[in-house]
Amino acid sequence: MKLKKVAKVLLSCMMAGALFTGCGGSSGGSGGDKPASEAPSVKLGMITHLNATEQKMDEILANVTEKTGVNVSKYAVTYYDSLSLMNMGIESGSVDQVSLYKSVADYVIANNDKFALVTDDPTLKTLSDSFCFAVRKDDTALKNELDRVIGEMKADGSLDKLVNEYITAVDKGQAPPKVDIPMIDGADIIKVGVTGDLPPLDYVNAEGQPAGFNTALLAEIGKRLGKNIEVIDIDSGARATALTAKNIDVIFWAIIPNGDHMPADLDKPENVEFSAPYFRDDITHLKLNK
Repeated sequence: MKLKKVAKVLLSCMMAGALFTGCGGSSGGSGGDKPASEAPSVKLGMITHLNATEQKMDEILANVTEKTGVNVSKYAVTYYDSLSLMNMGIESGSVDQVSLYKSVADYVIANNDKFALVTDDPTLKTLSDSFCFAVRKDDTALKNELDRVIGEMKADGSLDKLVNEYITAVDKGQAPPKVDIPMIDGADIIKVGVTGDLPPLDYVNAEGQPAGFNTALLAEIGKRLGKNIEVIDIDSGARATALTAKNIDVIFWAIIPNGDHMPADLDKPENVEFSAPYFRDDITHLKLNK
């Protein structure tokens, strides 16, 4: 299956409410009116959220500090629309660290010896996310179908098998393997937006072919639903806009934070619903090797 391309635009500055600044901008490295002792000391790169505004993130970080006793006000966040841009940011010195999921960080390290895990930050022991699909709130039939299939795959062990084959046991030094998504003549089409830049979770190879875990999972879902999956490559910051504009039907990955210090609706845009989770991963940081 060839990937359908759409025009990529940097929309991280146009999401509901202002992000820290998005578009490669900083959330305020000077710390604003905070006392010098509380001023951010670590410039941190992150992938653009779906919907988390600067005010909302400030509230969440304050809650994390209160609930866990770990001070997270040291981070001055810069948002990037792709992993490749974020990696360029740390290599250029624009940020000191980048925030990634453990599976993605392992892949990055295996392919670039310039990077190393941050191992001395207690914050990272408290944070993890569950991955889910995002659909429009009024598309209840599709949400119910996705929930049903995810439940079936959990129950019969096929979801764990895909996680092991394409995430846990994959050769992280190689590009995620291409997986064909079969097409069913005359079947309904589900348009799925992927970033294609978060290996091994979400990946589109150099030939424009969807690959790795996302493709394997979507192929199985399409087969079980009896529907065709059309993969559309889209910037991280454009995902929510594309969904509400009905350019796509599903966002391949959205996240639900785990733990009582992070609300489940942290990153859920208005009029969007999340499916049942299908994968969970810890959050870690990378830095440049010295």
